[in-house]
Amino acid sequence: PSRRGPLGSVALRGMRAAVAVLAAAAVAAAAQPRAELLPYGAAHGDGRLRHGDDESSPGVVLRPPMRLYGRAARRLFVGTNGVISTQDFPGETQYVDDDFPTDFPVIAPFLADLDTSGGRGDIYYRQDQAPTVLERAAGYVHAGFPYTTSAFVPSGVFIATWEDVGAHGEPPGKLNTFQAILAYNEEDTYAIFLYPEDGLQFLGTRPKESYNVQVELPARVGFSRGDGDDGKREGHSYSVASMGMGGREQESNVGVPGVWVFRVGTLENVEPGDGPGAALSPAPHGTDDTSVPTELLAQPGSRTTSPHPHPALLSIVPSGLPASPLGQEWSPRLHSVGDAPQGHPVSYSSGQHGVGVEEDVHFNTNVFTYSAGSRETCAQHHGRCSPHAFCTDYATGLCCHCQAAYYGNGRQCLPEGAVHRLNGKVSGSLVVGRTPVRFQDVDLHAYIVGSDGRAYTAISRVPAPAACALLPLLPLGGLFGWLFALEEPGSENGFSITGAEFTQYLEVTFYPGEEKVHITQTAEGLGADNYLSLRTHIEGQVPFVPENTSVHIAPYKELYHYSSSAVMSSAHRDYVLTSGSTNQTLSYRLRQNITVTGCPHARSRLPTVQQLSVARAFALYDGHEQVLRYALTSRISDIEVPPVNPCHDGTHACEETARCQPGTGLGYTCECEAGYRGDGRGYVDECEEGLSQCGPFSVCLNVLGSYRCECHSGYQPAEDGHGCVLLTPPADPCEVGRHPCAPRDRARCLPRAGGQPACECLPGYAGDGRVCSDVDECTLNLCHPAAVCYNTPGSFSCQCQPGYEGDGFQCISTQQLTPCEHERLYPRTPGHCDEQGNYRPLQCHGSTGYCWCVDSAGQEIAGTRTAPGSTPPRCGDPEPSERPPTMCERWRQSLLEHYGGSPRGDQYVPQCDAQGHFTPLQCHGDSGYCWCVDESGREIQGTRSEPGSPPPCLPSVAPPSIRPSPRPDVSPPAAGTFLLYAQGQQIGYLPLNGTRLQKEAAKTLLSLHGSIVVGIDYDCREKTIYWTDVAGRTISRASLEPGAEPETIINSGLISPEGLAVDHLRRAMFWTDSGLDKIERAQLDGSERRVLFDTDLVNPRAITVDPVRGNLYWTDWNREAPKIETSTVSGANRRVLVNTDIGLPNGLTFDPFSKLLCWADAGTKKLECMFPDGAGRRVVHSNLNYPFSIVSYAGHFYHTDWRRDGVIAVNKETGSFTDEYLPEHRSHLYGITAVYPYCPGGKTQPNPTPFSCLRWQTS
Repeated sequence: PSRRGPLGSVALRGMRAAVAVLAAAAVAAAAQPRAELLPYGAAHGDGRLRHGDDESSPGVVLRPPMRLYGRAARRLFVGTNGVISTQDFPGETQYVDDDFPTDFPVIAPFLADLDTSGGRGDIYYRQDQAPTVLERAAGYVHAGFPYTTSAFVPSGVFIATWEDVGAHGEPPGKLNTFQAILAYNEEDTYAIFLYPEDGLQFLGTRPKESYNVQVELPARVGFSRGDGDDGKREGHSYSVASMGMGGREQESNVGVPGVWVFRVGTLENVEPGDGPGAALSPAPHGTDDTSVPTELLAQPGSRTTSPHPHPALLSIVPSGLPASPLGQEWSPRLHSVGDAPQGHPVSYSSGQHGVGVEEDVHFNTNVFTYSAGSRETCAQHHGRCSPHAFCTDYATGLCCHCQAAYYGNGRQCLPEGAVHRLNGKVSGSLVVGRTPVRFQDVDLHAYIVGSDGRAYTAISRVPAPAACALLPLLPLGGLFGWLFALEEPGSENGFSITGAEFTQYLEVTFYPGEEKVHITQTAEGLGADNYLSLRTHIEGQVPFVPENTSVHIAPYKELYHYSSSAVMSSAHRDYVLTSGSTNQTLSYRLRQNITVTGCPHARSRLPTVQQLSVARAFALYDGHEQVLRYALTSRISDIEVPPVNPCHDGTHACEETARCQPGTGLGYTCECEAGYRGDGRGYVDECEEGLSQCGPFSVCLNVLGSYRCECHSGYQPAEDGHGCVLLTPPADPCEVGRHPCAPRDRARCLPRAGGQPACECLPGYAGDGRVCSDVDECTLNLCHPAAVCYNTPGSFSCQCQPGYEGDGFQCISTQQLTPCEHERLYPRTPGHCDEQGNYRPLQCHGSTGYCWCVDSAGQEIAGTRTAPGSTPPRCGDPEPSERPPTMCERWRQSLLEHYGGSPRGDQYVPQCDAQGHFTPLQCHGDSGYCWCVDESGREIQGTRSEPGSPPPCLPSVAPPSIRPSPRPDVSPPAAGTFLLYAQGQQIGYLPLNGTRLQKEAAKTLLSLHGSIVVGIDYDCREKTIYWTDVAGRTISRASLEPGAEPETIINSGLISPEGLAVDHLRRAMFWTDSGLDKIERAQLDGSERRVLFDTDLVNPRAITVDPVRGNLYWTDWNREAPKIETSTVSGANRRVLVNTDIGLPNGLTFDPFSKLLCWADAGTKKLECMFPDGAGRRVVHSNLNYPFSIVSYAGHFYHTDWRRDGVIAVNKETGSFTDEYLPEHRSHLYGITAVYPYCPGGKTQPNPTPFSCLRWQTS
């Protein structure tokens, strides 16, 4: 996700923030004893986080709310990765490897990729109001701010403790323990970070997603507001440094090692503590980088903590302050961003300003101030509110709230339960399948029935290919379902939150094709007739949907998550395409984000999460009228939160001098502490005891320590302050009929305080309220084409014509319908019918997954129902068995799988007729080259034609004269070591200088027109290359001597030859055929051919040989059970080496020098190695792109990559990418092999000296 702007984090004040970074880094050797952490654990009522890598706690309800960054925080969430937030966390990949600022509010005592899986460590959290805990927290606050917090008394404390937690993916030897405390009252909040002695044994974690797995990211300590509502505010962040800190004593800003205090409540910029012994002070601006002020350097024998600690700390640290000498060689320096010292790069933080160890800070510490004189009031700006809203003044500004019987955000209000209309324009730039489609400013109309949550949407003049493809995109109309959903008690629909001005962003990814489309919908306010105006833009790619295809979407539910600035939702939705008797179930993933501009001055009433339930959903396209229609019925409700005992969430009524003792369920008792007596609740209810002085026409309301009198409706306080007297308001013109509005059946009169009443036309009428005329809804074409529209005063109705059934918005013909077809009209009981309209013997429910058999009348046959996920029952007469696939069909399917299901224009795929036979005419992709074939699919010599010239196998075409084609001679390579790679119709040459790719000397070694070269290997004795050709279904060879021509050595009995391996000692070759599912062997001249294996093979691909030991190895990327197998070169002792943690093993190589078997997996994205007996397996690299083939040479692996369409070099020792070569002609590369200037060690050659010694470590 993109950053929201520089305000995403909260600035620390002045230079002391940067110093806090340095000092926080030193907690590795913290001196705060573990016993001095605040008590924690189950015995103290703590909740415990689930074990795992990315877990978060339920929201802990704060009572009273906590002020955090100038806002009211009502819930806190604790996460595995050393963070606390006021909202639930996104997936850890969105923040755990990133620097500050974060996209969501964060308090981070140690933000890193932590992991408690397998019970390694525990994380505890609780809210506490015990006097002893409050006293200790107050002591830390007073010590950190000795001059400004003498009157601060916390009313509550939130404690989160990480105990013995480890780093993700690291050995369990190093574990961290730390604690975060939030002490608060109704006015302010302070954060206290405690790092115990030996509590931090590691200072960073490795990134989850990185090519360089050796990188270690330092942990981050800091704060972030997580929003960007004011671009003028500069965001800052800081993190724990991990260099040069080992073995150093920690610093502090309160005088106790390992203790850090920050003010995070009322100020919008976090303020670090300034107590005795606070952290180092920065150099003044403008000083030389190399000079360090005296106060920055701790001399030998000096203490960084104050010799006279704050008195509040004496009760917290009984043993006083231990000495913490600071090594003289550690001399921190702070540098300006624009003037970094040589050898120290400037800190960088995702394009935003960040504060790091090597960085100076220049910003005004007083930028966030509040002036009462600039506060906006209702008296000045009441016109900002809707005519149907009232204005309320708050301490920092005004807010608008809709009146009773209206709903909205106060700036725009609509009458409850009324009919609403929406007009807009839709533009788009789409790719439908492979066809680009553009449309500009087509009309959108929506009709909303607010009383029951129905929303009808019509989009006109969308071009047919795009309109059909947009049928599954119900979210185009789904926005109105959320905006105007029927509200259940305690919930609010979208319009109540956003009003009529917002922007929605949607990202929809279709499966299985992974097409992606982005939709932006911008609401531009209400028009003169209270019509909402909307602009929609659609861009991206959508799958093709044929004409006359209907779309069915089952009822669904979605969760909407709310924050102060956005509403977010994500879902995975299935839909069914029906064309005739064919049903196809597809799906898409939906992610949406709706902007929210609420009023910041009043307490937020936004829910944390709500559930939208859509009971009915339809999508139709009328090709005759070119109208795309959506209809849905929706309601919105709250999500129930399980109740918590009042003792645990702080909602009990016990006095401060009493303890809350939880009972059964929500029950509890209050017990007075020693020295007190009473019922534990402590206060007197004056109203209940009859001690109030409230007079008649009033009600007594008890408040803490007192009471107040509140008058009944229609009364006002009397002069004595206790009684109430009758309020006599002025006559209401609307009530007595003295107003200029239209009659009541057309308009409503709206009273205004002290002025002329306002007039407003009722829904279904248009005008200024004084004159209202009926709106003819029939002109908007909202009814179905087979329905008649009837306009009535203020409304309209749709009625299906005779011979049709429906609600008028959807009408379906009932003429000559069978019982099954008639039942299919009603979505609750959809029947599956065949072409004749009869019930299919097998019926399945699309939503639940249950299947059963029915008789000819559609009645379920007892005992045939099966559960979801199980094999459906066999119903009706057994269907005739399918014919086995022909050679053409098997070859075609094999190549389609080989190309990943979507061949490009330059890739050959055989063409088969309806019976599975080869069509007489075959063509190579979109190249224009065609030729004739016989019944076995073999090319008929002399029939290949150039582009534009038809082959002779077409009717009435004379065969062309045979012309000689240019000879495919070998361009001889230079001496030395080089790589050979297969790239479709050519074999490429890539020399090596040591292990570095000499890209400038790369060239084409051999051009093979009409071929698709896949497997390739080299005979070092005869200096000859061998290759497989899946297009020609042959195996060929060519000498590397100048002018040598290719020679086909095997041209029969092959379907899809892929992997190839040459044994230079036995003068033999081995190959895999994924079309025949065989592994075969022959001599290098093609003789003595025999099948080694033709069983238990599904998709054999790569193959390699160890000539010295006489062993053969191959991969089978069977998607159900992939594996790597081995045998002797004669086919004996076959066995499985690897069948776990493997996905799509494309490439396989045997290193003759290190004696290791290594493979590249396009499924798991890993490069792995092991010894030939299966021992010592380890991962060399864990984030490949899409490898195909691999070869080992010296200290490197070289593999072809289909994502980069090139050759990638990987260091064997470090696993890092070191180089890549991308050919000028970009297409997929297949096999790759290394050519040495001599043969590797064996019986016919002396063993050479190995190029390198590989340090091998197994896990």
